[in-house]
Amino acid sequence: MSFEINGTAFSDQPRAGQCLRTFLRELGHFGVKKGCDAGDCGACTVLLDGEPVHSCLIPAFRAEGRAITTIEGLAPEGGAHPMQQAFLDAQAFQCGFCTSGMILTCASLNQAQRTDLGASLKGNICRCTGYRSIEDALDGKTNVETIVEPGTAFGRSLPAPAGPDVVRGKQRYTFDVAIDGLLHIKLLRSPHPHARVVAIDKTATLAVPGVHAVLTHEDAPDRLFSTARHEKDWMDPDDTRVLDNVVRFIGQKVAAVIADTEAAAEEGCRRLKVDYEILPAVVDPEQARAPGAPVLHPDRTTAQRVANSARNIVAESHGEFGDVAAALASSAATYEGTFTTQRVQHAALETHGGLAWVDASGVLNIRSSTQVPFLTRRTLADLFDLPQDKVRVFCERVGGGFGGKQEMFVEDILALAALKTGRPVKLELTREEQFIATSTRHPMRVHVKAGADKDGKLTALQLDVLSNTGAYGNHAGPVLFHAVQECLSVYNCPNKKVDAVAVYTNTVPSGAFRGYGLPQTLIAVEAAIDELAKQLGISPFDIRRRNVVRPGDPMLTPPPSQYHDVEYGSYGLDQCFDLVERAMQTDAATPDLSPDWLTGEGIALTMIDTVPPAGHIADATIALCDDGSFELTVGTAEFGNGTSTVHRQIAASALATTVDNIRLRQSDTAHGGHDTGAYGSAGIFVAGKATQAAAESLAGELKRAAASAWLCDEATCTLDGHSVVSGVKRISFAELAQIARGQGKPLRTSGNSGGTPRSVAFNVQGFRVAVNKGTGEIKILRSVQAADAGRVANPMQCRGQVEGGVAQALGAAMYEEMVIDAEGRVINAKFRDYHLPSFADVPRTEVFFAETSDTIGPMGAKSMSESPYNPVAAALGNAIADATGIRFKSTPFKPDRLFPALRDKFG
Repeated sequence: MSFEINGTAFSDQPRAGQCLRTFLRELGHFGVKKGCDAGDCGACTVLLDGEPVHSCLIPAFRAEGRAITTIEGLAPEGGAHPMQQAFLDAQAFQCGFCTSGMILTCASLNQAQRTDLGASLKGNICRCTGYRSIEDALDGKTNVETIVEPGTAFGRSLPAPAGPDVVRGKQRYTFDVAIDGLLHIKLLRSPHPHARVVAIDKTATLAVPGVHAVLTHEDAPDRLFSTARHEKDWMDPDDTRVLDNVVRFIGQKVAAVIADTEAAAEEGCRRLKVDYEILPAVVDPEQARAPGAPVLHPDRTTAQRVANSARNIVAESHGEFGDVAAALASSAATYEGTFTTQRVQHAALETHGGLAWVDASGVLNIRSSTQVPFLTRRTLADLFDLPQDKVRVFCERVGGGFGGKQEMFVEDILALAALKTGRPVKLELTREEQFIATSTRHPMRVHVKAGADKDGKLTALQLDVLSNTGAYGNHAGPVLFHAVQECLSVYNCPNKKVDAVAVYTNTVPSGAFRGYGLPQTLIAVEAAIDELAKQLGISPFDIRRRNVVRPGDPMLTPPPSQYHDVEYGSYGLDQCFDLVERAMQTDAATPDLSPDWLTGEGIALTMIDTVPPAGHIADATIALCDDGSFELTVGTAEFGNGTSTVHRQIAASALATTVDNIRLRQSDTAHGGHDTGAYGSAGIFVAGKATQAAAESLAGELKRAAASAWLCDEATCTLDGHSVVSGVKRISFAELAQIARGQGKPLRTSGNSGGTPRSVAFNVQGFRVAVNKGTGEIKILRSVQAADAGRVANPMQCRGQVEGGVAQALGAAMYEEMVIDAEGRVINAKFRDYHLPSFADVPRTEVFFAETSDTIGPMGAKSMSESPYNPVAAALGNAIADATGIRFKSTPFKPDRLFPALRDKFG
């Protein structure tokens, strides 16, 4: 068969049934990405005779004789197509996994199609950006600063260093590599919510041509661990095995088949015969903790950090300050309500997966899509009795994370398969597996009680929380504790009470997700504050201003925390209120709405600790190279969080140079040092401090080296324009490198950060909405968020984090929902049944930054990656209540959920 790809003709024969996407990737066109397997996301878009198509839906043989253009061939080698340049100028990407497909679609649009981008881009999903920057690219807007003087990089809107490779399809992600002799892993998964594996017959599977091995619980280490990754292992329960003889949810891995091809491995899975003893299951969390319920982990003890296995309780927290009941009884206004939140999938476009091999020196190498390479290495070494220096875990650019890759879901099987076969192996989860077998946001039932006096001062706050952690307890405790912390501690109130429980159920596990529990509880707490304000005739802004903590106030939530290192590194919450209030008062264009539409406004706030408790460690090293440039090595990963950009900005500012003079190595345990991981808003706040410490130390070394060469006082030396200067004397960094090399003393320094003390960040979200009282449809007329991010390291990039956080949170607030049936089965395990936000779904959020500078964070910065997500659903719920007069208490706020109450009220 004859094909033309990127202008080059060749002959090849695709396999029977092979789709165009896998055919192109096997030919080395790695810009064609795998995102959904079903034509829903557009990551695999190519041009077929100039028209954009989803290559995962096109049989490869149908491209015979046609012109195929992938992102690599959109422009001449070394050049850039105008649309690629537009995406660079606008920085219209974050993780970049969707960008190749997005650019090809955008490049094909005619002028008529550009007038309705909602329709024209409906086939291309971006999970990160919120789409505003993509629209900017199509409008020809430039968001980056191109001329920045040496030493002034921090605080400027500088582009991502990987940008040119991202837009050309050259940036390598986890699977963008060809390895000789690669074997493929497919996993047999449980069809039952709870069962014991009695026997597995491998005979028919081993007879499949190309199958090399079948791995079961008998081949795996008989050790318990947690898939959750934290610096301190005691934060999560030991309740998981690599492969277990008891399955506890539909989709749990039972066996791994390793074969020459994915097709052979899949056929091997189909032929495995498993004899199960069916065990009683429980799906509802209330029933799970009731006496007599089926017990999921009967042998787990408190020593394994399971609070009460007999009642399926993984973790719990109880405490009270003052007397809440008495305070409520004497309050001028009270509110009580029960709120529920649903399961939400991270939906990072790059699924979990990795490659593994043992190299010639006996080192187990894992190339993985992970946020936590160093913590994963530590656990793999423990599980397989390997010295840590015999395990290497690293990641290339990661295609989205959002907390879902703060887990070890695939690396254990990869390690087991590589060690057992002695061959390189690959495991790439399908989109369906991502839904049914990884993790989700914790669904919660939150009961709130609140009281206030006649002046609007809070008298009582009480939360009762039930969290469904699913079949395993990864992140169950930390998410639960975080969920009830900052949502209450941001308010001054003399009487507070917390009762919070996380329970096991026979459903897909919950885990870490952007916001880490706060979005669920904020819906209830911020609704209660609004309801008190209505009863007392006080504005939503004023009641919050009267009650929020201010510098000097203790940040308290019962029971008392054992960690006392959270400080007000800076405080911009008051500015955030003012910024949102002013923006909401200004005129804005509104659509012409019929009388069926009801309009209203709502706000919500959030405070978040910028680092997890109990330690978060980051090491960094930086070295002067022979040409006067610098090589910076950090452990933190890049998955759209922007740390690669900011680390270079920090180093360049400390060394009075420019970012193009900083080469970055990152996220590889072979580089040495340690990094707890890119989660908990620590990628800049913690790892950035390590970079700052290393760079400032090297700046001192450069001054000392120059002073030694000149025999002058070091105090007279300064860094200026890639040189050290003292009076009229100037020596370049390149010259200093030559001197140091001649002396056999290379200039190289290290920095470290331990993640303490911690600061707090603030966000306030405002919405103006319209609700159709006849259908329940919601239109967002205005979206505003103000953020206290300290000194903003990169305004363009930080704005994108806020916009992306709002967009993702709106998806969860309005329509995203994993539906679980009565047996515990996920029944909408694909994007088209799940409804991720597309271009047409997302309003353009106005973003404002408070003017503060944090005394703790690197160069005055603090976190702003996950906190923008947190207040969105709460603010939307308050806006809907303001519009309709009805308090809706369950997310998502879908029209069919709103319709019955609207019908009852309005007829």
